[in-house]
Amino acid sequence: MARPLHALPKAHLHLHFTGSMRHSTLIELAREQGLHLPDALEQDWPPKLRATDERGWFRFQRLYDIARSVLTKPEHVYRLVRETAEDEAAAGSGWLEIQVDPSGYAQRFGGLTATLELMLDAVEQAARHAGVGIATIVAANRTRHPLDANTLARLATQYTHKGVVGFGLSNDERRGQAREFERAFRIAKRGGLLAVPHGGELMGPRSVAQCVDDLGADRLGHGVRAAEDEWLMQRLAERQICCEVCPTSNVGLGVAESSELVPVRRLFEAGVPIALGADDPLLFGTRLLGQYELAREVYGFDDEEVAELARQSVRSSAAPESVRKELLKGVDDWLAASPE
Repeated sequence: MARPLHALPKAHLHLHFTGSMRHSTLIELAREQGLHLPDALEQDWPPKLRATDERGWFRFQRLYDIARSVLTKPEHVYRLVRETAEDEAAAGSGWLEIQVDPSGYAQRFGGLTATLELMLDAVEQAARHAGVGIATIVAANRTRHPLDANTLARLATQYTHKGVVGFGLSNDERRGQAREFERAFRIAKRGGLLAVPHGGELMGPRSVAQCVDDLGADRLGHGVRAAEDEWLMQRLAERQICCEVCPTSNVGLGVAESSELVPVRRLFEAGVPIALGADDPLLFGTRLLGQYELAREVYGFDDEEVAELARQSVRSSAAPESVRKELLKGVDDWLAASPE
């Protein structure tokens, strides 16, 4: 018998704020406010997505914006983060780094600073409630002007010791070259934040290289397309730049035709650190535990290898040293225990 994956301590490094919402919460909040949801977010959930062309990405983003629209009150934010923390605890996640773009909510919550402070307070309360360490990554939107990213980077650095640990860059990577955001990442890194841009998802190895070379990436959101370039994989392995791999998301958006074709095994065997992530469970229908189940059932990882995936997620995180030690010890204890 295999060891239970929910009992394996792990870190979750790729989860978006809105996309972490429970589907049941989306439905409940929409009905409370008399908001209409499209079939793809209700009876046909999870939606059938494919974002390999502009029309597909627009549909994905439209569903995301509709989901965001149900979060209209501070108590909705507190509820979302509390439930997310509970779901993380159930999956064995002892450390979560949740990614948010405050500008998506600034208009309804009193501006960028007030929105970020609301979210950080919600994170702090949820962490205490669920017994899970949680930190925040502030992410800029690749489809907006780089000056907006500079503003967010400056804001994020003001909260470096108040819960913000990284600065990201999300949305459609085909819409903005990494180098256009170099100044924002320089501000963030100078302020002590990890650089964690998305890259190598809808574009190939060149996008990964640009994130590393132009933005000084410490980790890569996705990064799976690096597997198409042996030299690039070797570079990531040598520098221990972690790829936050989200297999269910990759299939959902058409990055890979099937789970079997997501190059998790290829990256792992090349020595590239991997942190499995759920990306947006609200739209893809599967949380963190499902990604570990894929590692075992689809990619053929045995318990020793699954344990190493968990270790890599912890080592690549911004968790305090005491938390890292505790989680890594927990991984060793999990492996030492007899399979059920």
